[in-house]
Amino acid sequence: MTEEKFIDHYEILQLSPNATSETVERVYRFLAKRYHPDNQDTGDAEQFAAIHTAYELLSNPISRASFDAKYEQNRAIAWKIFKQEGADDGRADDKRLFHGILSLLYIARRRDPENGGLGPVTLETMLGCPQQHLEFPIWYLKKRGYVERMGNGYIAITAEGIDKLGSGDLSLPANRLIADKSAEGEPESTASLLLEGATAT
Repeated sequence: MTEEKFIDHYEILQLSPNATSETVERVYRFLAKRYHPDNQDTGDAEQFAAIHTAYELLSNPISRASFDAKYEQNRAIAWKIFKQEGADDGRADDKRLFHGILSLLYIARRRDPENGGLGPVTLETMLGCPQQHLEFPIWYLKKRGYVERMGNGYIAITAEGIDKLGSGDLSLPANRLIADKSAEGEPESTASLLLEGATAT
């Protein structure tokens, strides 16, 4: 039996897990209006359905508590691209963040070339880095044309970003990339495995 993929309903609503019930409702109404199929400009039936499902779950205290337990389990195995202890604002740490962001966005884009992107909450969780520490590298990568912001607010890698990632300029030691064994016995990036459940589709 195939294990059910984890769907991050907080990410779908682009919310922090600490969001209040009032915030959940306010954001839901905003996104529902944007993606409602009747909206001629930004309507998206699939996205609207995902948003509605997320809201139904997170607006109910009982179902939200159950989901929070699963969310914490999923977060506990989050892949850490760099060690936070002893981190500073130096160029080496920035370089690790540039590589980490582009690597995760590359996986998402490769899975869905047209719409593959990640939201800030997913990036924060998977990189093990506070959102405020991601503001500068994301700003820089956008200014260089390596990433772009999509219509749904997610961040996606560009063709230039893929070329940059493959250029070797941002290469990291192999031991930075924690690997698991896939079913065929080949190493598979934990980031790749985690993205199976972390991306909202």
